[in-house]
Amino acid sequence: MDIQKMFTKKSLGVLMHPSCIPGGNLCGTFGRGAKEWIKKLHKHGIEYWQFLPLSPTDPTGSPYSSPSSFALNPWFLDIDDLIERGFIFISNKEELGPTNQNINHFNFDVADDLTKKLGSLLLESWSSQSEERKLDFYKWISKNSWVEDYVTFIVIKEEFNMLPWWEWPKEFKTKNNKFLELWIKKKSDEILIKKLIQWHLDKQWRSIKDFAKSYNIKLIGDLPFYVSRDSADVWSNRSLFSILKNGDLIFQSGVPPDYFSSTGQLWGTPTYFWSKHKKSNFDWWRKRFRRQFELVDLLRLDHFRGLAGYWRVSGNSKTAICGKWINSPGKALLKKLKKDLGTEYLPIIAEDLGVITPDVEQLRDNFELPGMKILQFAFDGNEDNPYLPKNIQGENWVVYTGTHDNSTTLSWWENLDNDSKTRIKDGYKFSENPSWSLIEIGMDTSANLFITPIQDILSLDDSSRLNIPGTTKNNWKWKLNQPLDDIEENIRIFGELGNNFGRTMK
Repeated sequence: MDIQKMFTKKSLGVLMHPSCIPGGNLCGTFGRGAKEWIKKLHKHGIEYWQFLPLSPTDPTGSPYSSPSSFALNPWFLDIDDLIERGFIFISNKEELGPTNQNINHFNFDVADDLTKKLGSLLLESWSSQSEERKLDFYKWISKNSWVEDYVTFIVIKEEFNMLPWWEWPKEFKTKNNKFLELWIKKKSDEILIKKLIQWHLDKQWRSIKDFAKSYNIKLIGDLPFYVSRDSADVWSNRSLFSILKNGDLIFQSGVPPDYFSSTGQLWGTPTYFWSKHKKSNFDWWRKRFRRQFELVDLLRLDHFRGLAGYWRVSGNSKTAICGKWINSPGKALLKKLKKDLGTEYLPIIAEDLGVITPDVEQLRDNFELPGMKILQFAFDGNEDNPYLPKNIQGENWVVYTGTHDNSTTLSWWENLDNDSKTRIKDGYKFSENPSWSLIEIGMDTSANLFITPIQDILSLDDSSRLNIPGTTKNNWKWKLNQPLDDIEENIRIFGELGNNFGRTMK
């Protein structure tokens, strides 16, 4: 893909996580449903498919607090592919448990149980696989150094009832390699299962990526800036993070007090020891980005402002008030990434929402990275609001109605105050359907790329919302409960409207 030409024309995209796609026993998978989705996008001239991190989730289902920056979510493993290619032997898929095709939320515990069943089946059939397949597997393992640490980390967690690593016995907590070598031999089956799952996930997703390329659909992934304290990343690379050997945080991440919070936000993730990263020539970061660009065409970098400077709070603080801004070596890192990719332009979208300072804007603009504009933030009555369509200057932007962290546009409108509603109706063509009205406003901006969540294309309310920030219950569970053919009319209208604004591939 020629990155230089990526944002030189107006285009359209849809935000939908693979878990939300119809198909699969429980949630969407790296299978037929994802390929059908790609075909629908192509058919109606929509060029971009955006999704959330593809990584495993934390216990609340969040892919932004993953146990690994490199692994893929086992829930996405496509059963049909495994059966058709003879990797598992099963006479009837229903033996794996009931499907919930007509339910619009899936259950994480049931998804985990299904993963365990599939793992056991993969192990059972492994000895009967061809030598060619086994060689392919071992070659993949040797080329992906992250796999060993990740699967070991997960098997240990399961051994100790999913406790965080700092509550493990000393030999495990401190990653005593001599001790672990012997222990791993005793757990060879469990280790092999985890490796096989990751291998298959990688193969299945690469098939989807190739399929998308054949239909000229570009994939936009998502990378959290910080990583979870309870992750293989931190456990395996403790010297790179502000964390003690016993797991206590030296410094933690967050943002200072602002209009939305008088005490700021504490995120509980360790900050980076940037001096150590610089000494290692940013090796961990570069491997992290390299892995992502194996999986996607573009990457939305969450909390991009952290590459310019970050809010550092003492590890034992209870609020984010007493923190300090610390500079980050983002410029040096981004230069390394350009060299690694061998491109003039980095395929990165800067998530630059919130209170953004001039140094962040300068870093973004120096590398000519597109920033983000959220239309739901635009209409507070402030004529200088940077999200107002008239204030979106130039083309190098990605405009959204909302993101996975926002209300759906329908519920946003229902909860909007009357003054704001009047102001919007006076200034814009606004129909009885607020979702489509906001979509049209977004398409009419100067931004080269306009993206909307699938919930807005379907005019759904907050019962279909994916995440409510600051809460941990009932997030990340929503999925489409109807076949893609049933929503194709909405996709067609979205594409036709985009065509009217010169945004489709037609």
